[in-house]
Amino acid sequence: MSLSVDSRHCGTVYVIKCTGRIVTGDEITVLEASINRGLREFVRIVLHVGDVTRVDSTGMGLMVRFLSHCRNRGGDVRLAAPPPFLESLLQMTKLASIFRIYGSEEEAIVSFLKEPAAPRQDNTVAGPMVLFVDQSPDLCAFVRHLLHHHGYEVLSTCRVHDAKMLLTAAKVDYIVLGPDNSQLPSDKVVASLQPLAPSARTLVLQSDFKHGDAEQAGAELLRMMQAGAQS
Repeated sequence: MSLSVDSRHCGTVYVIKCTGRIVTGDEITVLEASINRGLREFVRIVLHVGDVTRVDSTGMGLMVRFLSHCRNRGGDVRLAAPPPFLESLLQMTKLASIFRIYGSEEEAIVSFLKEPAAPRQDNTVAGPMVLFVDQSPDLCAFVRHLLHHHGYEVLSTCRVHDAKMLLTAAKVDYIVLGPDNSQLPSDKVVASLQPLAPSARTLVLQSDFKHGDAEQAGAELLRMMQAGAQS
């Protein structure tokens, strides 16, 4: 069975679910490309390996290489739900003492979320915490960078399930729902999230946010954030 990957971001964590073999050839290329995509913005990576059927020495070397790379940048690579054969391999190679290993994907993600965020490079004081939810990774990236450069701390996710996990792990001041936050109506998503952060202000962006001029959309979001802070 070849390797397939399903990747997403969850707050400050990049999650890659692997299915199949992590072995020399196209499989290694697929995993390496997925990790490199995540490393464009994230250094906290979870590899969900519960559905992996085989790992050869090259595949293990790839994981060790990226583990070192992430730790050198203040991050980490953590393994979730390894099957018995991989647990045995990690023990035999002594890599179990190097990798941090968790029984489930959620446990591995939460382990990162419970750790302090990396200090801001501009040495400014961290501002209000915002959770942004939208199904578009690109829109999440736009909002993260926009709000970060205006003094906010931002977590984002493309999945409502992950949003609930983030709300249990972090104190959020704002919940911002993008135009496409789930297959559910916005009011139902709001109702599912608000009990987890009852003091957070909730903003819902209209559909024209993703189609309009980026500068105008960004200015309107900042206006909504500031109006919410003053109300």
